Amino acid sequence: MDYIHLNEMAFYGYHGALPEETKLGQRFRVSVSLATDLAEAGTTDELDKTVNYAEVYQLCRAIVEGEPVKLIETVSERIAAEVLKAFGAKVSGVRVVLIKPDPPIPGHYTSVAVDITRGRFV
Repeated sequence: MDYIHLNEMAFYGYHGALPEETKLGQRFRVSVSLATDLAEAGTTDELDKTVNYAEVYQLCRAIVEGEPVKLIETVSERIAAEVLKAFGAKVSGVRVVLIKPDPPIPGHYTSVAVDITRGRFV
């Protein structure tokens, strides 16, 4: 199995369980890994034989910068579901890591994140 990785895409959204998160918004970083077969794309050099990662980026951006939800788990599930739906048989699995660098919780840490995998990975 081959993979396409989009690493730490940066977006600004209004997701969160606390009122200040949905009012002020905050940064989010998203990494997406797509399980796909890249052999034909690699031998033909044809874009239509692979997954266009510019389209994956736009899909992620629309979700993260779109309708606010309370949980980053929900944002991650939406990204995974939409990637699998949009790219059909070209993508057999998707891994989404959504990082919230600045959640409004006390303490010292780098970030909080969720990491989900949907579909079939070999």
